[in-house]
Amino acid sequence: MYIKELSLETDPDKIFSQLNNALYPFWLDSGMDHHKLGRFSFMGADPFYQIISRGKQTTIVDCLSNTRETSNQQLFPILDNLMARWQRPKTAGLPFEAGAVGYFGYELGHHIENFPQTTIDDLEMPDAFLSFYDALLAIDHLKQKIFIISTGLPLDNKNARETRAAERLKWLEEIIKKAGSTPDSVMVPLRFGNQRNSNFSYDHYIETVRQILEYIAAGDIYQVNLSQRFAVEFTGRPLDFYRKFRTLSPAPFGAYLVTDDHTIMSNSPERYLLIKGDYIETRPIKGTRPRGESPEIDEQLRQELIDSGKDQAEHIMIVDLERNDLGRIAQYGTVHVPEMEIVESYANVHHLVSTVAAKIDQRHSTVDCIVNSFPGGSITGAPKLRSMEIIDELEPSCRGVYTGSIGYLDFSGDIDLNIVIRTAVHHHKTLYFQVGGGIVADSDPHLEYEETITKAESFLKTLGETSEE
Repeated sequence: MYIKELSLETDPDKIFSQLNNALYPFWLDSGMDHHKLGRFSFMGADPFYQIISRGKQTTIVDCLSNTRETSNQQLFPILDNLMARWQRPKTAGLPFEAGAVGYFGYELGHHIENFPQTTIDDLEMPDAFLSFYDALLAIDHLKQKIFIISTGLPLDNKNARETRAAERLKWLEEIIKKAGSTPDSVMVPLRFGNQRNSNFSYDHYIETVRQILEYIAAGDIYQVNLSQRFAVEFTGRPLDFYRKFRTLSPAPFGAYLVTDDHTIMSNSPERYLLIKGDYIETRPIKGTRPRGESPEIDEQLRQELIDSGKDQAEHIMIVDLERNDLGRIAQYGTVHVPEMEIVESYANVHHLVSTVAAKIDQRHSTVDCIVNSFPGGSITGAPKLRSMEIIDELEPSCRGVYTGSIGYLDFSGDIDLNIVIRTAVHHHKTLYFQVGGGIVADSDPHLEYEETITKAESFLKTLGETSEE
């Protein structure tokens, strides 16, 4: 394994602009909170292996030999075997040194729980898309350092592996040098079609909320997270959109992923799952208020969120759900809540956030931890399974990556995965983004619709600058 440490003298945006020319580039982008959640960002391209899940089939791609094999085995057993096959301890002390990067789509829930899928897969997104990287860049924003890491995987022969590792490190070093000699990136105007479409009409959304309220009244569920998806024509470069999006709305769990047919751009503030050794945590968000136009109004909205009995009740419900999820894989008596209902403030909103943590029972692998907690409870409802059945019944379209998870799985077993909210997907010259909210017994259908518009504000600010006439 080769590691080279350099001072961070070039804007990460410029470095990624160079990496974006290679195959399957990724950027796990921490845009804020460098002292806590967002200290490290990671970049890479040109993976050596991939696994792609669609329904009951999983495709395995050996990128070095350019061969593909499709099996009827589901994703999680295959992923578990691959993580064991390339398992290795960390040597550089960094959170991520080599492993898989990609996404777990929301519809993977059908792999975990047996219920029928009735939503329409109009975006044709794989249920999961994971690429395995042997070389990457790790950026320490706190210390202003950049690390080039190259392992030589997947080669077994020692000499061949060392040769590959050296070549890959040199390639990434040249990427950094080239980025340092290029002019600063220019924020180009974004041009969109003048029509925005949704997979819900206003009346349909209102009626759907009323149906959920009937399920709640009947005792089926306590809460369901309902979402709607917007679409707008966009013929520009996805990276230009992401560059502006991350500037307007920085977040600790941002991501830019390129797959075969989709580009995914996320500015998520929410962590789904962190594993470090035998430590595991999730940080559910439930409860939102917009930012105020003045410091006085902003503080008033923040305090309103803290004092809201409705938001507190919803939040406690989801914390209990997450405690139950972690309890499935935790050592007895270790599940605890070190942070409860704290307020985190972002560019456009205030959020109510908690941390649920535990120690992992040694009988469970990293993949077991994902299977026993996916998808995150903050974006399904409670009880989780019945909420997911109702979402599938009432939402017209597959969610795809939305409310799934993006992040890394290090070959040591450590992972850091987000909840995919505040995320755009570019597909066939169209930009899609989805927003939702939790429906509970005292929800007002019209106010719930308005909340989805509030949550879309960061997208609308980005979209609103230039439209085609």
